[in-house]
Amino acid sequence: MMNTKLEPTYDERELRDVYGQLLFELASKDKKVVVLNADLARSDGTLKFKELFPERFIDVGVAEANMMGIAAGLANMGMIPITHTFTPFSTRRAFDQITISIAYADLPVKLMGTDPGVTAELNGGTHMSFEDAGIMRTLPNIVIVEPADAVQFKSLFEQIIYHPKPVYTRMYRRRKERFFDEDMQFEIGKIATLKDGSDITIISSGLMVGQSMIATRMLEERGISVRLLNMHTLKPVDKETIIKAARETGKIVVAENHNIINGWGSAVAEVLAENYPVPMRRVGVQDHFGEVGLTDFLLKKYHMTAQDIYENAIDLLNLKA
Repeated sequence: MMNTKLEPTYDERELRDVYGQLLFELASKDKKVVVLNADLARSDGTLKFKELFPERFIDVGVAEANMMGIAAGLANMGMIPITHTFTPFSTRRAFDQITISIAYADLPVKLMGTDPGVTAELNGGTHMSFEDAGIMRTLPNIVIVEPADAVQFKSLFEQIIYHPKPVYTRMYRRRKERFFDEDMQFEIGKIATLKDGSDITIISSGLMVGQSMIATRMLEERGISVRLLNMHTLKPVDKETIIKAARETGKIVVAENHNIINGWGSAVAEVLAENYPVPMRRVGVQDHFGEVGLTDFLLKKYHMTAQDIYENAIDLLNLKA
C-alpha cells in the first residue's frame, strides 16, 4: 500500500546511486549488459560500472547521436545497451538516429535521460527539456517510463532492461523523495492506483507525484474524495484505467513535469476525447522554454505546485453540471 499519510519520506541515497547499484547487480549476473555514456559517468551514477566493468563501458564523449548508432549496433548483436545523458541530448539531439537506427529497426536499446523537466535546475534552459517525452511518444515501437522514486525504479528496473522494445526512461538523478512503501509493485503500461476516490481524479507522474499527494490531502481536508493515480508509463497508455476513472469520478486533473503539449495531459485527453469525454485540466509547463532556477522556484514560476493542482481541481468541481 502507498504511504497513507500522503506525504513523502526521504532516502539517504540519491536516485542515481540506487540506479548505479541496480545496474551493478544486474551486470554481475548478465554479461550482455553494456553501458554507453556521453561523458557523464560521475554525474549519472554509472562511474562504479565503469570501474568494475571497463570492457562493457563505452564513453563516446559529447557525441550523443553517435552513441545511439553504437547502441543500435550492439543491440543488433544481441547485447543489452543502455545509453546515458541528459534528457534533451538523449532525445531531441539524437532524434533522427533514434528514429531510424533504434525505433524503425525495433531494437531493444534502453535510453536513460537524466534530470527531466524542471529538475535540470541550474543547468538552465539548454538542458531543461520540457518536450523530450512528447517527441519520443510520436515514434512507433518506443516505450516511455518515468519512475517517481527508488521503490518504483527498483520495481520497474528489470522490466525496462528486458523489455523487447526500445525504452526511454526519465530518471530523476538527484532526488531523494520516497513516495511508495517498499513492498509496492508496478508494471510497465499499467497505471498504479495510489488512492481510490469518487469526486475527482488526479493523474500524475514523476516529480509531480509528490505535489499531487499534497494536493490530494488539501482536497480531502475539504471533504472531497480524490482518486490518485500514478501514470508512470506514458507509452503505451493505460486506456482502461483512464476511462474507468472518467466514468466513476467525472473529472480529471493531470499533473506532469513536462510541457502540457504532447505529454501526459495530451495522452489522457486523447483517450477521453475518443472514449469518454469529461472535463479535465492539465497542470504542467504552459508552452515555455526552461530557465536557471531551483526546482521549488521553477514549480512556482510554471504554476506546477500542489496549490496549482488543488486550484484546478476546485475549478473543475465548481463547474455546473
